[in-house]
Amino acid sequence: MEEEPHAYTDQERRLTLISVMIVFLLSAMSQTVISTAMPRIVADLSGLHLYSWALTAYLLTSTVMVPIWGKLGDIMGRKTVLLTCIAIFLAGSWLAGLAGEFGDLPLVGGGMPQLITARAIQGIGGGGLFTTAFAIIADLYAPRERAKFSGLFGSVFGVSSVFGPVIGGFFTDHGTVEFAGHVIEGWRWVFYVNVPFATLAVLTILFRMPSLPNRPGQKIDFLGAGLIILAFVPFLLAITWGGRDYPWASPTIIGMLVFAAVCLAAFIVVEKAVRDPIVPLELFRNKTFTTANGAAFVYSMAFMGVTSFLPLFMQVGQGVKATTSGFTMLALMGGMIASSTINGQLVTKTGQYKPFMIGGGIVLITGILLLCFIGPDTSTTDLAWRLLIVGIGLGPGQSLFGLAVQNSVPFHQIGVATSSGQFVRQIGSTLGVAFFGALLTAGLASELARHTPPGVEARQLEMSDLQRMAIERDAHPELAAARAADPAARAMDRVVRESFSTAIVHGMIFSVSILAVGFVLMLMIPVAPLRERPVGPPVRAPPQGATASPEE
Repeated sequence: MEEEPHAYTDQERRLTLISVMIVFLLSAMSQTVISTAMPRIVADLSGLHLYSWALTAYLLTSTVMVPIWGKLGDIMGRKTVLLTCIAIFLAGSWLAGLAGEFGDLPLVGGGMPQLITARAIQGIGGGGLFTTAFAIIADLYAPRERAKFSGLFGSVFGVSSVFGPVIGGFFTDHGTVEFAGHVIEGWRWVFYVNVPFATLAVLTILFRMPSLPNRPGQKIDFLGAGLIILAFVPFLLAITWGGRDYPWASPTIIGMLVFAAVCLAAFIVVEKAVRDPIVPLELFRNKTFTTANGAAFVYSMAFMGVTSFLPLFMQVGQGVKATTSGFTMLALMGGMIASSTINGQLVTKTGQYKPFMIGGGIVLITGILLLCFIGPDTSTTDLAWRLLIVGIGLGPGQSLFGLAVQNSVPFHQIGVATSSGQFVRQIGSTLGVAFFGALLTAGLASELARHTPPGVEARQLEMSDLQRMAIERDAHPELAAARAADPAARAMDRVVRESFSTAIVHGMIFSVSILAVGFVLMLMIPVAPLRERPVGPPVRAPPQGATASPEE
């Protein structure tokens, strides 16, 4: 039996949408703004050996908390969970900005361990921002109406990807100030800048966001939540460390993967037995849920594999500056933003999402195929138009997979279904970076051995060596000029460029292969029109001037 739809005023929906977009921007920026600040942070906190942990800590906690926050949103209400996540995120941001200010602390230690701990806290809150934001939009708007907002969120993601590193670099280079005799280093504002925006979002949410539906009376599955953490923390660590800090066949990596598999098996057993599971296994009997999330997983692998290493290829394989590589990547983001916006409007107009998914998939595979033909002499213009095509193909997949899932599940599973999609995307992104990086490193070693002249010992280069080469080329142009004047050094640099170019093409071929799998999964997504009046339990009578926004 269908129930009356929810009714919210246009002002409530509009202000809530703005607040949610601010929250979405905070979450997206927190992952990109720190990248350009990290070298200065490491220098100030004396923690070069812990460099990667400042990024890994956030990734670990934010990923494993996604399904937990999604389920809590269904039980406790999205508004309560969102405010809790913002509070935790802000606490982590503030503590990260204070890292090292008070010397060594009991249990935590010095500045760099303090930063890592704060980033982990920040990730706990950050893991709920994305998924709760999308679930709130599902609460307020019907699926067909919801599609037109996908472009807005795609634009926010694109803006954070492009301008996050720029903002981080600006504060790091020009933000140092002296206040009351105390010097505040510029990089600390990278974390403090979250505070005013989050405060604005909190005030709007507290006083303007309507009370959204929840399902009181359910019990929290603490055992299932614990097993998710025990399963996926070692799994993520294994795929992050594998091939970089430890060989893939090392006892450490194998042990973590085995432990993760055992905990995952235990999690499945528990979820079958408990009354209110964190992740209801019945969702996996929903064909739209399984195929759409499977396709999203594969697309995330390909996307992160390509975008994570192309700037490095441009700097090392083509010899361009970091700024130039950043501007070239704007073509990809611009294509993705435009495509996401246009496709969202078309989906709302037609009520169909499958044709636009298929069209985007064909364009994306075409764009990656074109990247298989790049080399050390490819111009930035030539590379930019290929990236533009990739971005156009990526646009529909940024939102339509999640929209299809939300359209296929009942009201009471909106939160957990949304968070599950975000969870598999983050796992896919991590796997994509790990696999692409491993393939790139292996290909580079093989190509260096093949291109090195006889009688000359082949160089052994790891990913960290390539990153250092890129940084040194930008920071010390005089050394680059000296190497260019030395015939032997110039010849060796040419070998590295050609080898890296061949290795990156091997990575693109890998991306095309896995995208083909994702395309097949996408074709299997059931065809279904977007609901115009999804239903849910009534909350209150519509106030005067309200417009009905039905719920699933």
